[in-house]
Amino acid sequence: MPTSPPPKHFNLSVSNGIAEISLTGADRKNPLTFDSYAELRDWFRDLVYNDDINAVVFGSNGGNFCSGGDVHDIIGPLVQMSMKELLNFTRMTGDLVKAMVNCGKPVIAAIDGVCVGAGAIIAMASDLRIATPEAKTAFLFTRVGLAGCDMGACAILPRIIGQGRAADLLYTGRSMSAKEGADWGFFTSIAPAGGLQEAAMALANRITSGPNFGHMMTKTMLSQEWSMSIEQAIEAEAQAQALCMQTGDFERAYQAFVAKQKPKFEGN
Repeated sequence: MPTSPPPKHFNLSVSNGIAEISLTGADRKNPLTFDSYAELRDWFRDLVYNDDINAVVFGSNGGNFCSGGDVHDIIGPLVQMSMKELLNFTRMTGDLVKAMVNCGKPVIAAIDGVCVGAGAIIAMASDLRIATPEAKTAFLFTRVGLAGCDMGACAILPRIIGQGRAADLLYTGRSMSAKEGADWGFFTSIAPAGGLQEAAMALANRITSGPNFGHMMTKTMLSQEWSMSIEQAIEAEAQAQALCMQTGDFERAYQAFVAKQKPKFEGN
């Protein structure tokens, strides 16, 4: 894939097949803007075609993950918009979640400090989440006069932490502590603030050392099987696994097993 110009509205670095991204604006706890929403959406859409990146770590910046939509850049203008303009905006924000879900690469959120509003949604849309003890996650849409059903929250959050717990967070808009998040399965693990990025990168490296075509298929099935019956899911997985059995990685794993060696996967 040709080298793309660096993003203008979020931080990005790529090394050894892992992309590290974070939002800008640490002095305001990294709010989202119209521009960063759109640029992140487009970047994740393009990621499905990028064979140079096999995993993403969506990290924190300056001790915080994201403070949600910028009050001056987004919230103020929304009050002045027509219904059509508002719908265009809400569809655009939802498209970011769709792009993350459909990007074909595992996404790990590394969450420190404030993680609220659309920031909490980005964490929710990631495949895995690691937090510091200081992480405070809130789906605070009702606290600004909106519904809790934002960017797929009512569909995705209950699947992660359960219907009752999701209802609690979405109705009240209260903060979920790191301990609650870990106990409820929202967070995969807790890491000290000084070791958060290291823990996330270690997990990303562990994943990318595996069969990346297989990971893509796993992510695809995790998403698509939400709306399938058990019979449909079993058939879809049969087809997906048959495709994986045609990859070189499957044969490499077999040859390594025969030779009593650790397989070296190449993602094809």
